[in-house]
Amino acid sequence: MPIVQFAQFSSIVQPTFWHELSKLKLEVLRLSEETVTLTATYSAGRTIKDRNTGQDVALGCNITVGGEGLLEGYSPPLLSIPAQGIVKNYNTIEEFKNADKRALFNTLTDDIWDGIVKNHDISVLTKFLLITFADLKRYKFYYWFAFPAFAAQPLWEIEDDWSTAEAHFSEAQLNSLTNQLAVTARAFFLIRPVTNDDVEVAQVQEFAAFFANVPQKSRVIGFLDPSAQASAPGWPLRNLLAYLRAVHSEEIQDVRVLCWRGDASSSRFGILQGGPTSAEKPSAVGWEKNVQGKLGARVADLAPMMDPKRPVPCSLADQAVDLNLKLMRWRILPGLNLEKIAQTRCLLLGAGTLGCYVARTLMGWGIRKVTLVDSGRVSFSNPVRQPLFEFEDCLHGGRPKAEAAAERLQRIYPGVDAQGITLSVPMPGHPIPPGSEGQIKADVRALEDLFDSHDAIFLLMDSRESRWLPTVLGSAKGKIVLNAALGFDSYLVMRHGAREESAHNVNRLGCYYCNDIVAPADSLTDRTLDQMCTVTRPGLAPIASATAVELLVSILQHPLGWPQQEDGGSVLGLVPHQLRGFLAQFRNMPIDCSETVLEAYETQGFAMLLRAFNETGFLETLTGLDKLHAEGEEALEAVDWEEGLDEDF
Repeated sequence: MPIVQFAQFSSIVQPTFWHELSKLKLEVLRLSEETVTLTATYSAGRTIKDRNTGQDVALGCNITVGGEGLLEGYSPPLLSIPAQGIVKNYNTIEEFKNADKRALFNTLTDDIWDGIVKNHDISVLTKFLLITFADLKRYKFYYWFAFPAFAAQPLWEIEDDWSTAEAHFSEAQLNSLTNQLAVTARAFFLIRPVTNDDVEVAQVQEFAAFFANVPQKSRVIGFLDPSAQASAPGWPLRNLLAYLRAVHSEEIQDVRVLCWRGDASSSRFGILQGGPTSAEKPSAVGWEKNVQGKLGARVADLAPMMDPKRPVPCSLADQAVDLNLKLMRWRILPGLNLEKIAQTRCLLLGAGTLGCYVARTLMGWGIRKVTLVDSGRVSFSNPVRQPLFEFEDCLHGGRPKAEAAAERLQRIYPGVDAQGITLSVPMPGHPIPPGSEGQIKADVRALEDLFDSHDAIFLLMDSRESRWLPTVLGSAKGKIVLNAALGFDSYLVMRHGAREESAHNVNRLGCYYCNDIVAPADSLTDRTLDQMCTVTRPGLAPIASATAVELLVSILQHPLGWPQQEDGGSVLGLVPHQLRGFLAQFRNMPIDCSETVLEAYETQGFAMLLRAFNETGFLETLTGLDKLHAEGEEALEAVDWEEGLDEDF
């Protein structure tokens, strides 16, 4: 009689599985090589019709693995059979290649055999092993499946080859069987006739009781067959037959098998015979062959799929670009809240040297919402100092800075939500021309709307007075405001304090203008070239920009959250009020703040802003600086200066 041939499982791995495995590796396993459970699924074998020949072509005996298989409580789709497996992920490609695969395989087959012999557990019959190595820098995954199946000794033979199910069951019996199997998908089951029109179905564990007083020729063993080949049933049948030989050897003379494939017409029936067998554990086979048909690992290269514009690969690309952050949390800072950082919406006022570097560093921290505001155009002196611009951006009068910078951010990583807005910020000391008040009012309203829709604001402009209005808006609206200013070889980075009623500490930290004895005024008119430009050492801007972003992240990680006022620490260390950098030294300076300007803005609105823009001395009078100056002058006049001192020099 012909020897029974079996169709081996062929794995289908969904991209979502690699995504979930990456998360598991970075957030849970890290350097651990302990095994984790995995649920795969298979369903009835299918055929497709060849359009050229009209013949039915059998699809593979497939078992599918998706990302949901690594999640707890996963329920397989309707009419699909779950198969429980284990995954062992290695930390290096060398460990993956040199793994003792024979030992791993034998350990698994021992577990399966013990489940059969000791527990009569049929769930172990489709147990499998997957070993992997995840190269998360290149997004390549090396993997090898093993679907253990016990080798029959002696081999199973079949009488008269496989036939259709209709050759053994009546039409009414097949209808009854179809209705019962359609309710709940069964991996393995028993069938006995009740009448010529009806059959009963039971679980394999009920073999003795279910088949008591049932003639041998009426006992049928069924399984959901993932194979669609006419003469090769699917892989699960091998272990089912091993189970029957081990548990019911005295009652097995020949085995009538129904390979159920979803309907009667495609299902197959056969009568198998095999001689007596030893009670010892048989040998097993089951390592999957690679695409070359050889025993060896496979490689899934997902790099070509890393297009953030595609739904599923978007999550893969996000995970890849944030790899450094995940490793940071993995090795050093398990308490780092990356989700809070990623959800922070950042508004950058100024798209020059500071703005470009701040935007790049924000992306490095995983922030995906960045809006840049600037009124200028890219000039020929910009690209060498401002990393988001190229020489072509300077041609034809120069592209708008904010728009060019936002476009470059999206070219660096298309998953970032970057927007560039060309907008002028009204400034004290810069009077508004007649007839332009409507436009300035609209600009102020646009700026207010931008503040409302963002969480953190960076003041990165190139003049002191341009920071005044954003400072007022940020404080009035309770936003996180960070300031970065450059000197020749020094810089200032600071966070503005929150208002008393929203702060955890009543000692309010100051803003950029607090404790200044000079109100903001026109610092641009009648200035020489070197006074109009920020003359600074080239390496200082990236240092100041990175420091400003790091300060924001430290604020976000503070245990009290925003708006905390203390300089206390977060998981990233101290959260200082100010950082003044002198190339190699840093000093923190806490200062207090006044409510005068904010109260005037909140009560008078745009009218107050208009006076600040147009009237010289208005801010001095509002804040009391005029009185401070007067007191200083009076003090100087009260000094009894001695005459003739110059004669001694």
